[in-house]
Amino acid sequence: MLLELEFTGDTFIVIPIGIISKLVVTFLGAFFINSKFLFMAKKQMTLEVVNPNAAGIDVGSRSHWVSVGQNSEDVKEYGVYSQDHQDLCDWLQKHNVTTIAMESTGTYWQNLFSSLVAYGFEVILVNGRQTKNIKGKKTDILDCQWIQKLHTLGLLSSSFLPDSTTAIIRTYSRHRQNIIKQSASTVMKIQKYFRLMNMRLDVVVKDIVGLTGTKIISDFVNGEKSGKKLAENRHYNCRKSEEEIAKALQYNGREDYYFALQQEWYTYLHLQKQINAVDIQIKKHLTDVIDNDDNKKQHIASKKPYKRKNKNTIRGVDMNQMSYQYFEGIDLMAIEGVNDATIMAIISEIGLEGIKKFETAKQFTSWLRLVCKYT
Repeated sequence: MLLELEFTGDTFIVIPIGIISKLVVTFLGAFFINSKFLFMAKKQMTLEVVNPNAAGIDVGSRSHWVSVGQNSEDVKEYGVYSQDHQDLCDWLQKHNVTTIAMESTGTYWQNLFSSLVAYGFEVILVNGRQTKNIKGKKTDILDCQWIQKLHTLGLLSSSFLPDSTTAIIRTYSRHRQNIIKQSASTVMKIQKYFRLMNMRLDVVVKDIVGLTGTKIISDFVNGEKSGKKLAENRHYNCRKSEEEIAKALQYNGREDYYFALQQEWYTYLHLQKQINAVDIQIKKHLTDVIDNDDNKKQHIASKKPYKRKNKNTIRGVDMNQMSYQYFEGIDLMAIEGVNDATIMAIISEIGLEGIKKFETAKQFTSWLRLVCKYT
């Protein structure tokens, strides 16, 4: 369809109706969009102040930035030494700060966290993902002020932190796990050097650092090169015969590989001694915790001979009895699939007091990332 517009005289302009419709729609759309932005510009949103005396700390490796407000004079930088921590706490007290939020940056937060708690502040440790929402140029000053603002409005939640007893056991347990990883890497190197010397110990024994393998390696490192003599160390439970083991242990004479093997074996033995020392510390600490609590000492667990133990289990500790007393009569070992390693992980990572922080089983399993939080 066409629309004829008459202006002056005999002048006519013919315009398609479709174009007229598009012009009207464009005009009306622009009008309503502009009106919407004008309306949104006038609309304001306010949030309730939950923590009026809050501070925010951006933790760094060489300095900490602290904010008690949103003005430039409310921000101050402190060092990482013990005296710096004391000065920081004194400055916060002068500003009547009662609660503090800080990022969990590496391990740099731990000493400062302890100092703040010792001064009586309420401190929450915040995951960095909750505070990385600043647009534009990022600076330490903006970070600490942003943390302070979020904490003032009550928009930050604290990360899970174990009690002091659990924290100590966690240190021992994680250090032990690191040593076990180093030991496993050393065993792989020992196996590699045996293979390079054409001694296939890994073929005739299931575990080269088991009963048979340990005796064979010890004799070989101490100078015994005869495969027949080395095969005499066979344990009666070994599936391979003594003759087959002797065939697998024919040394090809490479002294360089032999020397490297000796070094790795001594490293392995040293790591095993370190693991034993850590086990003694863990047993001592758990025993002290139980002996100092009459409610824990009174419990006696039933024996569970069907529970198997692997070689990385804590040595010299009856974990069945220890855990039963530690958890005050709760028999976690009675659960199908739970073993010494599982119990040690619960004790060192959560602890009895840590479990009490979760009100329901759903909250606990959600924190463990075992279930969807929306189910």
